[in-house]
Amino acid sequence: MQNKEYHEMIPIWFFIGCLLAFYGLLIMGAGIYQIFYPPEHKLALYHLHPGVWWGGFMILFGLFYIIKFKPKKD
Repeated sequence: MQNKEYHEMIPIWFFIGCLLAFYGLLIMGAGIYQIFYPPEHKLALYHLHPGVWWGGFMILFGLFYIIKFKPKKD
């Protein structure tokens, strides 16, 4: 009898969630930085702070994928 170990593959969606959350943190950090140090030439809709919102949404989507596709231990 052979002692076979079963290794479950980690879903690609888990890694995608990690990347989304990481990029969201970077974008949100840049958006928060721009609130305290505004650029010299402001773009259209700057007052809505899209970097903060977009970064926040990416973090939420990333956390959703991380939680949903988290590798399970037996």
